[in-house]
Amino acid sequence: MTDTPLLEVRGLNKSFGPVQVLRDVDFSAYAGQVTALVGDNGAGKSTLVKCLGGIYSIDSGDYLFDGRPVHVHGPRDAAALGVEIVYQDLALCDNLDIVQNMFLGREIKRGLVLDDITMEQKAAETLAGLSVRTVKSVRQHVSSLSGGQRQTVAIAKAVLWNNRVVVLDEPTAALGVAQTAQVLELVRRLADNGLAVVLISHNMNDVFAVADRIAALFLGQMAAQVKATDVTHSQVVELITAGRSGDLGLRQNGATV
Repeated sequence: MTDTPLLEVRGLNKSFGPVQVLRDVDFSAYAGQVTALVGDNGAGKSTLVKCLGGIYSIDSGDYLFDGRPVHVHGPRDAAALGVEIVYQDLALCDNLDIVQNMFLGREIKRGLVLDDITMEQKAAETLAGLSVRTVKSVRQHVSSLSGGQRQTVAIAKAVLWNNRVVVLDEPTAALGVAQTAQVLELVRRLADNGLAVVLISHNMNDVFAVADRIAALFLGQMAAQVKATDVTHSQVVELITAGRSGDLGLRQNGATV
């Protein structure tokens, strides 16, 4: 554990034409911790994540990785740092098996031929390292998997490439109770393995179940970044809906307390 965030942005601004979506946003994610990014629809969560992943360029502000200023001009730059985003649609191919999905676009070859044995071993080792027991075979087609198993494969795919920051966009959306519990257990395990995990979620029960820190966005501004143990469920809801809860949050002029 360290006091230096693994990933940090300071004073981030992002506009689309005349619409300013993010205004002077500060955000930090620490190795070995789950940081929950919460906010109402339209608060700017997706835009912030796409800025972190290099999909959107930053208008102004500083992007730091491991305490050093870096320049992220595209997804390749973010991937080179070790930042991986698992989007809500998962981007998995139903007609391919687990191994093929995990190595899609990054296949290992032996000469001109695909090295299926090595890829299968690495896929199995990654799933075993995450203590995944719900997948019977790495050669199962994704079309045969449950929602929870699909989410597990998408997360394992992100971990496979030695990424240091994993951003999960609503990983428990549309999952049942048992599958949600499995995914949240996996999220916690990622952080325990030393990764910085950013969890985007609307479900406060999920947030308080696994998060170490909570970052609340309100209308494009960071209302508060706090330890999960320092706030209550109702305080976080107030930060999301009003940008303020008691002495915590934004002042009327938009400054953060």
